Amino acid sequence: MLIASQLLRRLRRRPLRSSVTDDQRSWKNIELLAGSASLANLLDQMKCSSSTAFMLPTSGLAPLAMLGIWRTGRRVVPLNFLVSDDDRRHIFADSGADTCVTVRPMVEMFGPPPDGIRTVYLEDLNRRVWNGFLPTRRTPDDVATLLYTSGTSGKPKGVELTHENLISNVRQAMQAAKFTSQDCIFGVLPQFHSFGFTVLTLLPMSIGCRVVYSAKFVPSRILSLLEKHRPSFLVMIPSMYAALARDRKATRDIFSSVRIAVSGGEALPPVVRDQFIERFGVEIHEGYGLTETSPAAHISLPWASRLGTVGKALPDVESRITGSDGAVLPVNTDGEVQLRGPNVMRGYHKMPDETAQVLSSDGWFSTGDMGRLDDDGYLSITGRIKEMLIVGGENVFPREIESVLELHPDVVACGVVGRKDSKRGEVPIAFVEVADESAASPADLRAWAGDRLAPYQCPREVILVEEMPRNPTGKVQRRALQDLLS
Repeated sequence: MLIASQLLRRLRRRPLRSSVTDDQRSWKNIELLAGSASLANLLDQMKCSSSTAFMLPTSGLAPLAMLGIWRTGRRVVPLNFLVSDDDRRHIFADSGADTCVTVRPMVEMFGPPPDGIRTVYLEDLNRRVWNGFLPTRRTPDDVATLLYTSGTSGKPKGVELTHENLISNVRQAMQAAKFTSQDCIFGVLPQFHSFGFTVLTLLPMSIGCRVVYSAKFVPSRILSLLEKHRPSFLVMIPSMYAALARDRKATRDIFSSVRIAVSGGEALPPVVRDQFIERFGVEIHEGYGLTETSPAAHISLPWASRLGTVGKALPDVESRITGSDGAVLPVNTDGEVQLRGPNVMRGYHKMPDETAQVLSSDGWFSTGDMGRLDDDGYLSITGRIKEMLIVGGENVFPREIESVLELHPDVVACGVVGRKDSKRGEVPIAFVEVADESAASPADLRAWAGDRLAPYQCPREVILVEEMPRNPTGKVQRRALQDLLS
């Protein structure tokens, strides 16, 4: 089955329903149908290549563009508009996309596509052209989208997700969280991000529920939207939840409609979770996934949660922990997390060697994350294997140190990286962002960590920063912290 066929069927059932609301307007299903058909006609007339990119704000424009591209049998390439010019050129060259669907304000703000790339402005579409029953064609290789990951080094890698990958992950999330057409989902994550792409865009369209988008995270604006639209499902990153918890204008009533609040992207600091429960009576549940898994793989839910874990695997997802030799480890043992299921990618675009390194012949994907499974199948994430420090011969994961620092009431965010050391090989250095009125000093924070960690785990130095460097989805950028040490 094609993901577009599934979405179009749902839209046609209730054509006059306003299912999508963004910062500019509300969208009726018939407007998404007509707009996507008009775009599809134009792309065919232009004889575009087999991949087409879009550069759009978090809004109803993204599902319109996705549907339009898919209806022509082309692959969708969501463009991270915040990457460098070099990375942008690489994404177009690697994907083979020769056309970019966008709007003029995005080009004015983030710059035009690279030279030689044709631009389609959605403002110029004749949306009165009705072709709601335009046949939907299959992509030649069944790859529905190329989602580019930033990675830890080198150029972005294109993750090939098939139609079946996306359909499966939508179905898995729907079953796990018990979504219905009566839900209302609120999203502020960018739609070039895997979670914004699948869970905040494809999922609501697939089940026919309402979705509310905001292109920029401004706490006062977000609180106003939550109060107005009363969503039942929230998806944000920890820093967003932390900002809402600190906002003095936020009230318990604003969050009274929320039945599930999910945090992803990075570990949720315990202090943020506790503040949210205390102020709003809403427990934040952690989820886990990667672009390579479409992305959702594990999720903690109100009826199936365990503190300090990212929950159980979604339906049809298998999880296991392996050692450095590839052997499967028993429960309650730390090792690399491996996942298998219908949502696991086909591979990295034009990178067969890299694909073979992480994807076994029998479908197991090596995530690069360290973790452990308990007796009941709850998964805990320890850290990234590539980020592991070796301090005096001992393995130290930055996440272990960060989780202790985050327990300090004055710590807003933190990140730990390694610094070369002539005696111990390397030592952990902690960068910490504290609350505005905090009097905590680096010595205080180092003492806090020292009381709770083994001596070799304690940060050699704590450096206070005004604001932690973050990527477009709000995740702390360790590479930027490493650069600060250089």
